[in-house]
Amino acid sequence: MANLNRAIIPIAEAQRFIVDCFQSLKVPVSHAKLMADLLVAADYRGHFSHGMNRLEMYLNDIQTGTMDGAAVPTTIKESPATAWVNGNNGLGAVVGRYCMDLAIKKAKNVGVGWVCANHSNHYGIAGWHSIYAQEHGLIGISMTNTSPVLCPTRSKSAALGTNPLSLAAPATNGDSLVLDMATTSVAIGKIEVQRRKQAPIPLGWALDKNGNQTTDAAEAFDASLLLPLGGMEVTSGYKGYGLSAVVDVLTGVSSGASFATNVRRWTLDGSSHEEANLGQVFIAVDPNCFAPGFETRMTEFNGILRNLPPADEEKPVLVPGDPEHAHMVKVDKEGGIRYHESQLANLDEIATKFNVPKIGSL
Repeated sequence: MANLNRAIIPIAEAQRFIVDCFQSLKVPVSHAKLMADLLVAADYRGHFSHGMNRLEMYLNDIQTGTMDGAAVPTTIKESPATAWVNGNNGLGAVVGRYCMDLAIKKAKNVGVGWVCANHSNHYGIAGWHSIYAQEHGLIGISMTNTSPVLCPTRSKSAALGTNPLSLAAPATNGDSLVLDMATTSVAIGKIEVQRRKQAPIPLGWALDKNGNQTTDAAEAFDASLLLPLGGMEVTSGYKGYGLSAVVDVLTGVSSGASFATNVRRWTLDGSSHEEANLGQVFIAVDPNCFAPGFETRMTEFNGILRNLPPADEEKPVLVPGDPEHAHMVKVDKEGGIRYHESQLANLDEIATKFNVPKIGSL
């Protein structure tokens, strides 16, 4: 067994653990496997804020009845290119897969599929959904609104979510461009990870309860007042604020879901029994509807950017998705995902709480 500190967990074992946890709450195995795929994909790609770190929150929502782990989405209205879906308060991974499957089908038929969903829940990393469309040879786009943690420029209270967006574009030989970003300076999960490690956060990530910038991860997490992408007004934070608003319009407002301050707060302990009713968008576009040779040009595009002269010779220019790809290569080489000691301790607590076998390391 590896040292508990930074132990390496095989991907199959991480997936087994998650499936067991969800099945302990009578979640259908197909739904549990989707959740395992989603959460492990986040950690595999290096987004530790949205992988195992989120597991307990999902489980608590199911246990308290705040979310229905067995729910199946339904289509309310559709056209050849669009659909409006009710997630029926189901798991975000289940809603997302249903919606992107629908978007992909429409894109294959008419060139584009645009699907809006309401009554959904936290759907993990946005990239998991856009990459799924990209794997079908399509341009995939995904967005969601989230609980209000973003402080609009000139405000000292939260009104919008981290409201992430993702675009995945296929290139030759699997060299795809994958953008997956929050519209805040950072996802709140990253502040949570720093808090677990008892480590500081950079200036420009968040405010304290008094509306002042802070580097204290615990203060930032408790206040939940994140700065928009760009930080303060003087460094163009209003642009991140604007992007967050755009995501909420396309997701919450368009789908008839909750939006802005109407979205409930998501709590670690499951103390909030209010339905999330998140709004989400899943878009698939067939690039073959436009100029031929899209994937070849994408490869050229990526090459142009990567081959730019770097300011620091030890830090080459990257394209969106490169850091994640490098992390996946590292995981494959080591035979599993490295988890921090604090995360492993939390997983042991979850195993005891939900009466499942503890996760094993190499």
